[in-house]
Amino acid sequence: MRILALDSSGLVASVAIASEDALLAEYTVNFKKTHSQTLLPMLDEIVRMVDLDLSEVDAIAITSGPGSFTGLRIGSSTAKGLGLALNKPIISVPTVDSLAYNLYGTDRMICPIMDARRDQVYTGLYEFINDKLVVISPQKVVGIDEIIDEIEAIGKDVIFLGDGVPIHRDRISESMKIGHSFAPLHMNRQRAGAIAALGLEYFKENRVETAAEHQPVYLRVSQAERERAEREKAESDMSKKSKEK
Repeated sequence: MRILALDSSGLVASVAIASEDALLAEYTVNFKKTHSQTLLPMLDEIVRMVDLDLSEVDAIAITSGPGSFTGLRIGSSTAKGLGLALNKPIISVPTVDSLAYNLYGTDRMICPIMDARRDQVYTGLYEFINDKLVVISPQKVVGIDEIIDEIEAIGKDVIFLGDGVPIHRDRISESMKIGHSFAPLHMNRQRAGAIAALGLEYFKENRVETAAEHQPVYLRVSQAERERAEREKAESDMSKKSKEK
């Protein structure tokens, strides 16, 4: 069995191919290029390197969100296109869950934080119990102080990782009263290898969907939609005031 895994949900672009007992190839780039420039060339390269025909994969794992709206759309459309062309099922892997899976086996609680801007993070809380990733608090978008308070209420030592760490590290260190640490650089960002590994577990549990069914999960409206709603509200308020006069 072979899984193709893709991720473009954040700053990182990552592609991997895995079998049940080995990570055959992984190509990850965390640099200032758009995912539309990098994702397909990366895929072509690892397919060539392992001499693989894409028709041989059994499923396509993709981070379903949350994350960058543009990045999620690129990843989703790539996965859907491949799934439709190859007639392969899609495994939707929650982005924050896949980040937590990087720290497989730790006895600490895991808190991925992805920068959601406006002083918010995409986050969740996880731990490993009997070698299984257990969701303590499902992925969501909240203020950084809110997730810190939630961790403090649980009272268990925690490891932070994700692209939100550099932004919020000082506040975390200043606010946290319980034991906490930050994942090392080779574990602290999205990796398609972790997505493939978690995708294999989902596949065994039949947690799959068709390419036509797959849709990304944004958790909140885009900035453009938010600005349009604010503009429409302002215009409506002005209209009401004008009528009152």
